[in-house]
Amino acid sequence: MGCLSLSLLSQAKQSSMASHASNLWVLLGLGIAGILLAAKKLKKTIREDFGAFVDKLLLLPPPQPAPPKAPHPLTGLSFAISDVFDVTGYVTGFGHPDWVKTHEAASSTCPVVSTLVEGGATCVGKTVVDELAFSISGENKHYESPTNPAAHDRIPGGACSGAAVAVATNAVDFALGIDTVGGVRVPAGYCGVLGFKSSHGAISNTGIIPVSSSLDSVGWFARDPNTLRRVGHVLLHLPFATQRNPRQIIVADDYFQLLKIPVDRITQVVTKSAEKLFGRQSLKHQNLESYFESKVPSLKEFTRTKAIANTKAPTSRLLANVMQLLQRHEFLQDHGDWINTVKPAIDPVISSQVCENAELTNEEIENLNAIRNQTRVAINSLLKDDGILVIPTMPTLPPKLGSKEIISEDYQNRASSLLSVASISGCCQVTVPLGRHEKCPVSVSFIGRHGGDRFLLDTVQTMYASLQENSSIVTDPKSSKKTISQEESAEIAKEKGNQAFKEKQWQKAIGLYSEAIKLNENNATYYSNRAAAYLEIGSFLLAEEDCTKAIALDKKNVKAYLRRGTAREMLGEYREAMDDFRHALVLEPNNKRASLSAERLRKVFQYTLRESSPKMESKYYRCNGVLAFTKIGFPKLTFILNNGYRNSRSSSNQCEVRIRIKRGVNLAVRDINSSDPYVVVKMGKQKLKTRVINKDVNPEWNEDLTLSVTDPTLTVLLTVYDHDMFSKDDKMGDAEFEIKPYIEALKMHLDGLPSGTIVTTVQPCRRNCLAEESKVTWVDGKLVQDLVLRLRHVECGEVEAQLQWIDLPGSKGL
Repeated sequence: MGCLSLSLLSQAKQSSMASHASNLWVLLGLGIAGILLAAKKLKKTIREDFGAFVDKLLLLPPPQPAPPKAPHPLTGLSFAISDVFDVTGYVTGFGHPDWVKTHEAASSTCPVVSTLVEGGATCVGKTVVDELAFSISGENKHYESPTNPAAHDRIPGGACSGAAVAVATNAVDFALGIDTVGGVRVPAGYCGVLGFKSSHGAISNTGIIPVSSSLDSVGWFARDPNTLRRVGHVLLHLPFATQRNPRQIIVADDYFQLLKIPVDRITQVVTKSAEKLFGRQSLKHQNLESYFESKVPSLKEFTRTKAIANTKAPTSRLLANVMQLLQRHEFLQDHGDWINTVKPAIDPVISSQVCENAELTNEEIENLNAIRNQTRVAINSLLKDDGILVIPTMPTLPPKLGSKEIISEDYQNRASSLLSVASISGCCQVTVPLGRHEKCPVSVSFIGRHGGDRFLLDTVQTMYASLQENSSIVTDPKSSKKTISQEESAEIAKEKGNQAFKEKQWQKAIGLYSEAIKLNENNATYYSNRAAAYLEIGSFLLAEEDCTKAIALDKKNVKAYLRRGTAREMLGEYREAMDDFRHALVLEPNNKRASLSAERLRKVFQYTLRESSPKMESKYYRCNGVLAFTKIGFPKLTFILNNGYRNSRSSSNQCEVRIRIKRGVNLAVRDINSSDPYVVVKMGKQKLKTRVINKDVNPEWNEDLTLSVTDPTLTVLLTVYDHDMFSKDDKMGDAEFEIKPYIEALKMHLDGLPSGTIVTTVQPCRRNCLAEESKVTWVDGKLVQDLVLRLRHVECGEVEAQLQWIDLPGSKGL
């Protein structure tokens, strides 16, 4: 009996071991199969083009024009278009295969696409959009969602996901998209590229499948601000104009509270860049909730409609609801019949959004349009024509693929609140990447007033490098806390100053060297380098002073002796200058510059003494910034000083000033879509006007108006009018300026200056209407003053002009 029990026990144990071995092989097999399946899925997901394209095509630009004409502005650039833009011979897919099956190929190419091709760019394909271009997730079950190249396990964002991916992977230089409720801004932020949404109506939507006509705006993606700007200038048909910097960087503090990543990691980047580029005074902070509440009264009426149950909802949420209602209502107006007839397979989430509260009464539609108009006026009033509004692009990092986060109410509410500002107002907005957080792209958005597309593009161009430089705060928050010594900071400032000097940005170099001196005032090199920059702008006294400080700190600084010698020579202190050059030769006997300068001064000094004679007349005069010394029979020497007086000549009242009215920039609209502007110039009793330019809010006059000057203290009044055929001409703003600073510069009687020399500048202030610093410049033997005048008593507009003096024949001159 005992033997039987042992036998049975042994058999059971062997059976158990066999069973365990069998289970182990099964588990091992399942593991290998899982790995192979995952690898296969990964290989399928990350395709060669990251799934960006649905069609490859080739639209070639026309041949380059023959010299001396300039080449096409977009020469050498390639681009892709989202599958909502028509191209002759291709069916526009709209992100759904049933749409392709039920529509014919386009008979013409979208004008926007044609404009880019004619501008020199090559179109290489069409890219994936979300299903019916309706959502912002970037996921499309019909075409396999494009892979986000910046974070493979995250959504790329939509609706124009393929276009963003094509740019992010270097497949093209730029790409076109349509932005309704974030279709360009969201994928740009999630894929780590620049994305620009143009002002609503600024670019024609002809040849583009509509999503929501009152919200749709053409947008584009690029990897760098220069390409973004070049494309914008072509699409917006922008004439040449001087680049302007913002005077206000307005941070929407309450909207940054919608973020689910650390707020400071974004705001610090913008703050540091704005302070560095435009000064601390440019930064402003605004609570948009309270601002919209006071400026958009129609929102109160909106809360009383059936659309809103919670009457205490914040204004940001109300604007989001307005955006969603308009999108659904107008989408069904355009495509409802097709959906009801074809009954396509639509994603349940999109289907529920489209059909939710889509029916609106005429009264509700009227109220929604009133909210749109009031929001646009509010934003324009806040920003004027020199402000930028800063808000987050999206509230979170890109959600993971297939996660429920993107359909959650909290995500939708936060995202819609941020996106609705530009969508409802129709203002332009740009998404700017700011490094990474938790291995995912982070971005910020800048909003410009409606119609301020050029200004916003210029601002991005100006700020981009600084933003990227400071984006390490986002990527590595500890970097902002790392402390470096003052000496190291001073060296950094000096190196930046050296770079600015190489680029001939003298004033910038002076500022950076001054910063280095503040951090370390015991370094002779900083003073010597600043002196070199002062020499370049003619500030010889300041250059001499800096060199003296440098020599006091380092008595063997050869460059300081050479630069002080140059400054003293220009100041007429020949003996002292000669001593400096000789001292440099003692330190460096083979220094050619010191040797030549000392010899030249020796000859000049001997010649002056030999030629001195009572018969020789001498005359000198000092003026604001210039001391001129002239001897008959001796070359005229002009020395630049800081202040002084002038031995004036007799004045004359037989002179005239010519005012060239160059162009208008972003003038107000007074007719249906444009204006017919002309300019009237008044000084005293004199009144002149330019010709009328029809239907152009950016007119180019280039017309000369000549005024007699009897009293230089009189101001000049410039008024812009809109010409009307059957009614009184509408006023489009006015500006006032003085010619006195220009007259004072003329009284210096300058001669022989290098062309391009800046004689004096006039700063914008309350007494004038200058939009930016005005420079009086010596150009080809004449003094001219360039003016950019901001128009008053009107919502927007600037006029560019130039002053030039005319001496009448027989007059005595100034």
